[in-house]
Amino acid sequence: MKSSDIIVGLDIGTTKIAAIVGRQNEHGKIEIMGFGKTESFGVKRGVVANIENTVLSIQKAVEEASQRSNINLLTVHVGIAGQHIKSLQHHGSQMRNDPDEEITQKDIDSLTENMFRLAMNPGEEIIEVIPQEYTVDGEPGIKSPKGMLGRTIEANFHIITGQTMAAKNIYTCVKKAKLDVSGLILEPLASAEAVLSAEEKEAGVVLVDIGGGTTDIAIFQDDIIRHTAVIPFGGDVVTEDIKEGCTIIRRHAEELKIKFGSALASKNKDEEIVTIPGLRGRPPKEISLRNLASIIQARMEEIIEHVYYEIKNSNLEKKLIAGIVLTGGGAQLRHVAQLTSFITGMDTRIGYPNEHLASTSPEEIGAPMFATGVGLVMIGFDKLQKANQKIYESGPNVARKAPKKGLTFFDHIKTLFENE
Repeated sequence: MKSSDIIVGLDIGTTKIAAIVGRQNEHGKIEIMGFGKTESFGVKRGVVANIENTVLSIQKAVEEASQRSNINLLTVHVGIAGQHIKSLQHHGSQMRNDPDEEITQKDIDSLTENMFRLAMNPGEEIIEVIPQEYTVDGEPGIKSPKGMLGRTIEANFHIITGQTMAAKNIYTCVKKAKLDVSGLILEPLASAEAVLSAEEKEAGVVLVDIGGGTTDIAIFQDDIIRHTAVIPFGGDVVTEDIKEGCTIIRRHAEELKIKFGSALASKNKDEEIVTIPGLRGRPPKEISLRNLASIIQARMEEIIEHVYYEIKNSNLEKKLIAGIVLTGGGAQLRHVAQLTSFITGMDTRIGYPNEHLASTSPEEIGAPMFATGVGLVMIGFDKLQKANQKIYESGPNVARKAPKKGLTFFDHIKTLFENE
């Protein structure tokens, strides 16, 4: 098996770091060959706060994935997230020399690459440029202008920005773990790839990825990404609330949340009690599951209200026929879909990445907490196919003469790292 047949997704999160090794079978499904998961000790709210601890966690996750897949892992597709991620809309246009020649992929790529040259605030860079819809000679609403004739090609772009140093720290950690970075991919886009269907993206849908440190939002409508946002808290603050409200240690708070937690207090009875061990020499502590759910519900309501604000801020609330899809570790909390539907009035479901997985893949990878990792693998294969298609269209000499290309965010981070 060639190394190009295998893609490794590396999800560097606030609570966990996961490495997923996958290959694509003949039916286009992702076959998970191995995975590794370890606790994340050096990341806070999606941003690296301790290089050394993050490197150790990455190495542990990758080593576990390597042993399970029996493959020496060298190159990874890395997710990037965090509260520093922002988005904006921009309009670009380009004049063509010969309007009688068909618009090619090269014309489209050139227009997109020009967006990477936009002036940003100091310390910020453009991570991703996503074309929304094109206009050719004043004719709007074109999804793909390839093959058309025209003098002027224009497009509306969804541009995602991030802090250079935050991305550089991620890149540094992966390189220190003796891995090559094949690309930096926005995590909510990866999660969306794993759990949303083409019909949902066309009908209008909100992807809400509830992680440990942040909650990421991506809104699609008419098969186009329309809005992205990051809420700077997630499952970790719920654990902190339980710790404070029940006066217990953090480890017990996390275990309570996972085993007995619920986002709706009304689903629990007053007489339902769970007992946790006391600290040294102290008696066990009894906690009412209804009180536990009340603490969780209060914080989850706050997170969902922030999500709802972003939905209204996108001006697409009435056009999102497919409602909301919740994924990420926080989506595994019982009754969170019902609470979300109650607050927003929108249909809500939990997003599992198992639809795109081969039947031979480990069952636990189908959990919402692995949606980002699976999505990174899927996007990796998509990028590989597009690169192969370009090589095929360019002819046999493309490897010897690579086309010129604008300096992307990933290229810039790589250059900064290598020049140190």
